[in-house]
Amino acid sequence: MKTLIFIAIAVVMSVSVFGQQTTKPVSEKSLFWFSDDPAVEVVLIDRGAPFNLIVISKKDVKVTYRTEINSTEPVVEDLVPIRREAVFQMRGVSKVYRMGEVEVNALSGIDLEIFRGELLVILGPSGGGKSTLLNILGGLDVPTAGEVFYLDHDLTVDDDAALTEFRRDHVGFVFQFYNLIPSLTALENVELVTEIAANPMLPADALRLVGLESRVDHFPAQLSGGEQQRVAVARAVAKQPDVLLCDEPTGALDFETGKLVLDVIKKVNEELGTTTAIITHNAAIGQMADRVIHMRSGRIVEVVQNSKKARPEALVW
Repeated sequence: MKTLIFIAIAVVMSVSVFGQQTTKPVSEKSLFWFSDDPAVEVVLIDRGAPFNLIVISKKDVKVTYRTEINSTEPVVEDLVPIRREAVFQMRGVSKVYRMGEVEVNALSGIDLEIFRGELLVILGPSGGGKSTLLNILGGLDVPTAGEVFYLDHDLTVDDDAALTEFRRDHVGFVFQFYNLIPSLTALENVELVTEIAANPMLPADALRLVGLESRVDHFPAQLSGGEQQRVAVARAVAKQPDVLLCDEPTGALDFETGKLVLDVIKKVNEELGTTTAIITHNAAIGQMADRVIHMRSGRIVEVVQNSKKARPEALVW
């Protein structure tokens, strides 16, 4: 665990940003965080609420913001416009399903960015377009119109073989109903994925990550619903994907078991740095996210940036 030394300061600061010198007065609300991580020189935070967190590293400037600064004298305003890396970009995405003469508009004009390392919750009622959106992000479906980029790669031009390769190399899926193979043990279910992955972790390590090291030889029928879902999470992360997409991961679970699964998903996001998106109709789950995307009738109707994230064990629904 990296340690940080917190030092309150109220002086004039000179910061090098992409080779340019920027001198800004630092208010009494500000802190320097000196890290023992050699990749990080300074972390500066304005402690007003809401706040922006600015990470100044030796190679670049990264911004992880909760909400916009609204203090009268934001001390780091020159650094705020630096953007985080967008893992996914959706531009004008629509999806129409045709059944005979009937057309169903599942998505209409979706514009969305998902940033590296963030935990995103997509919230909305059944039929709101959440699963369609997730399926398009994961390469399980393609839009009728619009563009979908994974980093600099346009997924909308890929054929089935290319989308299969994309899913195999970059995406882990967690579904509502586990989808475990009944005749295989927990360990063997995870091994199925690691055998086709380019750079997998050991299956036993994946199960240890989700707290099931003592259940590796158990079959799905010998596991509780929560344990089966944790095996599904282990299976998804064992290939060390860049992105974890979770479709109603707590939908088939009781309250307490659901929180255990959410804690595992959050652990994967925080410890492995895996970009994570969860779709759900449960509004309480949005409290643990960096951002919450509200959907209705195939459209994004609101985007909320959480100023403080709740721990899964504190959620109530």
